[in-house]
Amino acid sequence: MTASAQTASAQTDFAHTKQLFHLPEGVIYLDGNSLGPLPLAAPIKMQTTMRDEWGEMLITGWNKAGWMAQPTRVGDRIARLIGAEDGHVVIGDTLSIKVYQALASALELNPDRKVILSDSGNFPTDLYMAEGLIKSLGQGHELRIVAPEEVEDAITEEVAVTLITEVDYRTGRLHDMKALTEKAHAVGALTIWDLAHSAGALPVDLAGVNADFAVGCTYKYLNGGPGAPAFIYVAPRHADKVEPALSGWLGHDAPFEFERSYRPGPGIERMRVGTPPVLALSALESALDIWDMTTMQAIREKSQALTALFIEEVETRCPMLTLASPRDAAKRGSQVSFRFPDGYAAMQALIARGVIGDFRAPDIMRFGFTPLYIDEGDVTRAAAILEEVMTTRAWDAPEYKARSRVT
Repeated sequence: MTASAQTASAQTDFAHTKQLFHLPEGVIYLDGNSLGPLPLAAPIKMQTTMRDEWGEMLITGWNKAGWMAQPTRVGDRIARLIGAEDGHVVIGDTLSIKVYQALASALELNPDRKVILSDSGNFPTDLYMAEGLIKSLGQGHELRIVAPEEVEDAITEEVAVTLITEVDYRTGRLHDMKALTEKAHAVGALTIWDLAHSAGALPVDLAGVNADFAVGCTYKYLNGGPGAPAFIYVAPRHADKVEPALSGWLGHDAPFEFERSYRPGPGIERMRVGTPPVLALSALESALDIWDMTTMQAIREKSQALTALFIEEVETRCPMLTLASPRDAAKRGSQVSFRFPDGYAAMQALIARGVIGDFRAPDIMRFGFTPLYIDEGDVTRAAAILEEVMTTRAWDAPEYKARSRVT
């Protein structure tokens, strides 16, 4: 942890952090839960990396600029945001790859069980990766999917591993990580936590709850940029036992010995697969500098206040919308979702007026709240613009009903 992170007070100056992002004039950005905005320092950092490192050092940058150590160095910076031990988070590749790695490793650690337990609120890629892994293993594994509120009761002695996204991507519903992990361990199951909508949104305590594996992305709340690499956490008790299903060159114990057979590297190093995306990691590092100015508790307290204000404003102004998120702030992440039959068109009309959220099928209008760059004034203005869209039926226009590829 950096010195600035250690001294960051609970009373973060969010007015200052807001000035550290590029926010287009006239836009209220409530979609940082899907793609975080650009930190102003990121282009400068990338220019330095490209010109002074790639440009001047060429291939020697792997040693001179420390490129090869980036995945674990940046992993340690993310570790403090998710309550992980130093040296047990590595970054690189995509979230789908990291889900596959964690799931394959968990199944190998629990070979006598065949059930992978997930819930119907999980993000589809997690389920797709589980289906693909089951098919390729061909050992009779089962992906068992239950309703989110039924997960705890469904954790039985048949279960090898739970594959759960802590915050539901549609509604923001928050699972109880501690309780579910304890239940899993009590019956001999392992846990994988997907933190895609948790990392940077709310305090996470992986070490404290004794989690086994966790994965997450960095382009949402962590503001790493489109396609920014994902991370994986492996608990210390498993780190030297797991046998990576994706045995990439850089996960080898001595990659530059160029041995013909794979030997896993020590600890979290073995979960590396491909070449580090140096430029993307450099942009992410500039974003993480902002995180060193705050604490996750300060972020959580402010985001709960912002989401509560938005719910109050929208329900007062727009009775035709139905709250889809938990009303209790302690039971939701840092997003608020409302249901509306023509939610897609309504969101497009809203975006056309400078309030950017997003839509999730079949009828969810989704809004993310990040205190680093969203304040109370943004919330009340956004609610007022939403009221205008809804009460005038501005959404009921042909141009807002044509579906784009990305919703």
